[in-house]
This record gives sequence, structure tokens and C-alpha cells, in this order.
Amino acid sequence: MAALPSDKLDRFLPHWMRTFVRARESGLAIAGLVVGLVSGVLVGLIANGAQLAHELLFNLGPDERLSAQMHLEPLRALAVPVTGGLLLALVVWLFGARLKDQMADAIEANALQGGRLRLGGSLYITVQTFISNACGASVGLEAAYTQVCGALASVLGRGLAARRSDMRLLVACGAAGAIAAAFGAPLAGAFYAFEVVLGAYAVASLVPVMTSAIVASFAVNLVAHQHGPLPVMAEFHAPVGAFFGHVMILGALCALGAILLMQGVAWAERLFSHKRLPVFLRPALGGLLVGGFGLITPQVLGAGHGAFQLNLTQSVPLAMLASVLVLKGVASAISLGSGFRGGLFFASLLIGGLLGRFYAEGVSQLTPYAFPAGLAAITAMAAFGTGVLGAPISMSVLALEMTGDFSVTVAALAASVLSALIVRETFGYSFATWRFHLRGEAIRGPHDVGWIRDLNVARLMSKDLRTLPADVSMGVARDMFPSGTTRQMMVVDGQGRYVGLIPSESLHGAPEARAHQPVSELVGQQETFLLPDMNIREALDLFEKAETDALAVLDGNDSRQLVGLVTESHALRRYGEALERRNREFAR
Repeated sequence: MAALPSDKLDRFLPHWMRTFVRARESGLAIAGLVVGLVSGVLVGLIANGAQLAHELLFNLGPDERLSAQMHLEPLRALAVPVTGGLLLALVVWLFGARLKDQMADAIEANALQGGRLRLGGSLYITVQTFISNACGASVGLEAAYTQVCGALASVLGRGLAARRSDMRLLVACGAAGAIAAAFGAPLAGAFYAFEVVLGAYAVASLVPVMTSAIVASFAVNLVAHQHGPLPVMAEFHAPVGAFFGHVMILGALCALGAILLMQGVAWAERLFSHKRLPVFLRPALGGLLVGGFGLITPQVLGAGHGAFQLNLTQSVPLAMLASVLVLKGVASAISLGSGFRGGLFFASLLIGGLLGRFYAEGVSQLTPYAFPAGLAAITAMAAFGTGVLGAPISMSVLALEMTGDFSVTVAALAASVLSALIVRETFGYSFATWRFHLRGEAIRGPHDVGWIRDLNVARLMSKDLRTLPADVSMGVARDMFPSGTTRQMMVVDGQGRYVGLIPSESLHGAPEARAHQPVSELVGQQETFLLPDMNIREALDLFEKAETDALAVLDGNDSRQLVGLVTESHALRRYGEALERRNREFAR
């Protein structure tokens, strides 16, 4: 599972092919078509493999969904998740340390690495996700789909020597194909790529992404069966105010539920990270708890596709809806918190659907204008998914493509927009960016900010330093550096440690009466300096805070050895040039 060496992947495709893709938009469209074809087939194979694993491990009949079962054999319900947790711990022990630096999902790769996904790390994440879902952990396969499809698209981009912007676009094509194939929803896949993976929409990116999504949604049928639209009761005979009142309430409830679910994952991680609990036993313990929930209702196991169909198309008692709603949320949090790998994409759709159905069934007894249960379920599904993923348009068109009913889209979009607003105002993160935040990464979305990290102080600084010993008199310093020879002089002590910075005008503007006094009396910025690994944004912020036009660069806070100098004008010029390059790529 080790990654191929970088030099084996870069520019491995013929020169004529690289030139065609770099020079023509149609070349990127063809690349998107290839990515979509491969993505559709891969999604179908992974889905079939997980279904076969469920049938073998839980003794299901052909094509029976795990989460649609009424009962499971108690021994299997407990043993399979525990065994899966132990197997997962073994995989982590064998490969985790070796591949630790190679793991990044499509969002992180596009935000920080210019779309470069490591194949070894991506296969490792995919295997972990497959094991987690196959053994019944309450996670979806969508994370595996987008990971492997995005990684293969990135490999294609490296082989084509694609530009940074085109690499990011190809990774988005992989994600679009993955989601389109998973749900048979090309529009949802395309908008997922724009909102979640690419972070922007441009006409130039529309054709490759849509091509990938459409081709993938057809290609998946070559190896897997896709379910048709869900029957939804969309008619609502009531005043418009009542209709949108229900929709707004659902949007707000789903936003609060999404925040609670995301916080629940963090709480579960802290619980399972207790130092007295051995690392290799954490997934097994999580599997035991999830398996125990599976004894209560198998609907909490796996991604929940069967439970989704069951609860949205059949009559279900309110008590059952409430229990599955709570248990699914807790099981998903425990699964991810204990070390199982996967995503909350489909889990959020199921929880949202259950919440909407519960709301509709409950308020039908309290108001004269009952909200149709099917419409409420799909509306809440989109709103809850938006709260978790931060993609209101994707969720709205997914509702449309899953139901085939345009009237559903209005309710889904209104609730999704409100949900997104509430989550952003009160919580500030989607699930993916929340997990980045927990590990210390300041990523708020897939927008390309990696170039800011690459443009650090070490690349900005000048090493042509003009230094003065701290005990030199001002008169001697004036003789050493006549007016006009330099703008700043840096003062060091006897051990070469940084003392401060003196602007030339301060030295030459001092009264002659002070000529015998040491230059150390003129120094400023003693404790304000830059470090080589600071990025340009941090450097500019420090310039603004210090209100100075030059800062020294030291090798560390403790050693304080002088290594360079950066001026604010130079930093601003380099920042502007980099921004202009990014804008040209976006508008190309």
C-alpha cells in the first residue's frame, strides 16, 4: 500500500497528450470523461463489495439491505463489528505510521496541496472505510468513493503535467463522479464538486465536472443496480405562510441537529482517547457498542440505505422513528469517535429524513394544516445534509433527483439555505472543516490557500544584512553606514543575538550631542520579528500590527540568531503577484 515515487507519476503520459490537455479546454473535458468513467465503475465495485460483505457476515439474503432488517442474529450483530474493529486496528498498526504523512482527503488536497493526492494514503483510507462499512459500523462509503476517485484523478493530472488549477479541477471531477455514481444524481455530484471540493464555480470548470458526473452516473450501472426515485407526497393544501412556516422550522431544527451530531463526534473522540484505553481496543469497543445498538434495531448499522427506503416509503410508528433517529446519531458519533473510518454524508441524509418524518407525524395532530410526511422527510434530509456538508445547492438538487418532483425542490432549497446560515453563524464549520479545526488546521473550505503556505518568510527574506554591534557608538555607526547606503540596520549583541532594528533616519537624525552614546539606545522592534516558516499572510499581519516597514527574520524564539530581513513593500508585491496568478487561473 506504499505510494508510488513521485517521479514515477509526474509526466508519465505522452507529450502530445499533455500538450493537448494543457492547451485546450476540450482536453480537460476529455480528461473529465475518463475520470467519470473510471469513477462510476469504481463506485459500483466498492458498493457491490460492501453489499457482498454484509450478506456473508450478517447472513443476509441476496440484495437484502443490512439496515432494512428487522432482526439480526445476536452473535453476529455483536461479533462482526468487534472483529471489524480489531481488523481495522491491525491495518492501522501495519500501515498507519508509514502512510501518516500521505493522508489527505479531496478538500484538504485542493485547499493546501494544489490537488495533489497521494495514491498510497488514499488507498489506505479507502480500505479503512470499506472495512468499517462492511463490518456494520454506522458510517457511509461516500468517503471511500470520493477518496479513491479523487486520488486517481490526481494521478491522471500528474501524468498530464496539469497546472495547479487544472489539478484541482480534476480532483473535483473525481468527487463529482463519485457522488453522481453513488446516488445516480449527476446534478448533485456536479454541485457537490463545486461547493465542497472546488470551492468556486466558473464556466471553464462546468464542462469537465458535468461530463464526469454524467458519465459516472451511467457507468455505475455497468456493475451495480441503482434505485429509482422515491415516491413523495408533495401536495400541500394550505396557505403559503403555513407551508413556509413548517419549512423554516424544519431548517432550524436540522441546523441544530447537525451541530449536535458534529459535536457528538468530537465528544466521542475525546471519550475514546482516554489514556487508560489501549489504542488497538478502541475500534473494537466502538464496534461492541454499535453492535449493541444493532440488537435494538439493525437500522443503525451501515450507511443506512435500507433504513432510508424503509422509513420514507412505509408507515412507521412515531416511537420507532424517534428511537432510530437518536440511535443512528449516537452510533455514527461512536463509530467515528472510536476509530472507524467513513463519512457522515448518507448518515446525515437518513437522520434528516427521520427528523422530517417525525416532525410531520407529530405536528399533524397539533395543527389544522398537516405537512405531508414524505415532503417533510425530503426537506429535512436536504437541510440536515446541508448543515453537515455545507452544500445547500447540492442537497437541493439531490432531493430533486431522488424524488423526480420539482415541487420538493422549493421546500428543500429554502430549508437548506436557512440551515446553512444558522450553522455558519453559530458553529462556523461543515463536518470536514470541523475535523480539520480539531487537529489544528485553519481550513474553512476547499478554496486554494496552499500557495499562501508555500510563500513563506524563508522565500521572501533578503540575506544581505547590515548589522551593528550593540556597544558601537552612534558616531561610529554613522561613519560605517553613511546616509543613503541602507534603510535599516540590525543590532546584535556579542554572541550575534538579535537586539533590535534601527531605521537609517533615526540614526542620522539623532543630535550630535549623542554621538558618543551606544546605538542600542535607538533600537526598536526588539520583540517583534519574523520566523522563516511563517507564511506571507502571517507576515503581513505582523507588519500591520507593528506599524513598521521592515522586520528582522530570526531562526528561532530562543536562539534569536539573525538570518534575514523582509520589507513590507516586498512582501506586499509578492503577495499581489501571487494573487494575480491565482485570478488568472480562475478566469482562464
